[in-house]
Amino acid sequence: MDGSKTIALGAAIRPEWPLDWGKLTVNHGAYGATPRCVLAVQSEWRDRMEAQPSIFMRSILPGALRASADALAAFLNADGQDIAFVDNATTGCNAVLRSLDFGPGDEIVLHGQIYGAVGKTARYVAGRTGARIVEAPLPFPDGDAAAFIEGLAGLLNERTKLVIVDHITSPSAMVLPVQAAARVCRDAGVPLLVDGAHGPGQIEVDIRAIDADWYVGNCHKWLAAPKGCAFLWARRDRQAGLHPTTISHGFKQGFLSEFDWTGTRDATAFLAIEAALAFHEKLGGAALRERNADLAHQAGRLLAAHFGTPYGNEAHPVAMAMVRLPFAGATSAERALALRDRLLDEFGCDAPLIAHPDGIWVRVSAHAYNEIVDYEKLARILDRLIETDRAGA
Repeated sequence: MDGSKTIALGAAIRPEWPLDWGKLTVNHGAYGATPRCVLAVQSEWRDRMEAQPSIFMRSILPGALRASADALAAFLNADGQDIAFVDNATTGCNAVLRSLDFGPGDEIVLHGQIYGAVGKTARYVAGRTGARIVEAPLPFPDGDAAAFIEGLAGLLNERTKLVIVDHITSPSAMVLPVQAAARVCRDAGVPLLVDGAHGPGQIEVDIRAIDADWYVGNCHKWLAAPKGCAFLWARRDRQAGLHPTTISHGFKQGFLSEFDWTGTRDATAFLAIEAALAFHEKLGGAALRERNADLAHQAGRLLAAHFGTPYGNEAHPVAMAMVRLPFAGATSAERALALRDRLLDEFGCDAPLIAHPDGIWVRVSAHAYNEIVDYEKLARILDRLIETDRAGA
């Protein structure tokens, strides 16, 4: 690609990805999709590693990791020395939750749209320590930012030891006011962990401006880095006592010593982050993010009009749209998962279906390779899924 020219997106750019274009992919938000040029850089790093593993691990990897962290920090408005790489955002949340000291009666505050794995981690920690989980109300699709912050503030007290807030919720694709949440928590003397799994590459992430205690984010989703590339940012005064989930040789030798080496692993996904950042910028950077959000809004409006159902997160500037589907019968997470599996296995379509109290919703993503005809096709596929579901009821 020639970066001096305007790059045509949509179907024109699909050769850049090794995706199976015989299937309909409108689900970039789940696992991302890594372009060929980034995979090629990862392969180059892997070849260097396998050429002489001892030299690579001992002499090359430490500096290469820090160079990657510095490049990512520049994109996030942070310092590289405050960033450690982890496999995914859930791993980063685990590191924070399992490094803190909780006791009987302590409280961990979550919200109603918390990512399932992070909620389960918090409950696991609470169950082992005698702490309790407190939930800040966050209804969907009627969630209101001001009401959420007011409700959060009302829950904080001397027993509150940690608050966890998503930057963008996974089951409802809502942008939460994390900067306001950080101010409320700071005023109450309570630390805040921001789960930014869907943040980097989808919206602007300014870690200094957010001013939380910890921020975790994925690079393999919207930044299209290789799978297993995520980060944990920790404010300088929150790094002492923070440990990775795997304790290794760097134990008690400092934040980066502990996280940069947790044992032998393939770290090439982290080392390809500069290539992923360069590709993101070549496709437009901020302009790409704006284009993707606009396309998602078009998709949300199209699907809502097609089915005559609500577009639940239309007020949020994200590249994901939530639209309720007219499925009849009972709503459950198990049913939504079974329907999602049918959508992929029988119709060759990757789009997550998510259960909420008022029904089953589809969450569609928009990335560089998508265009509006993808969502027109999705509407027709969903018609068939709904029809066959009713026939089989």
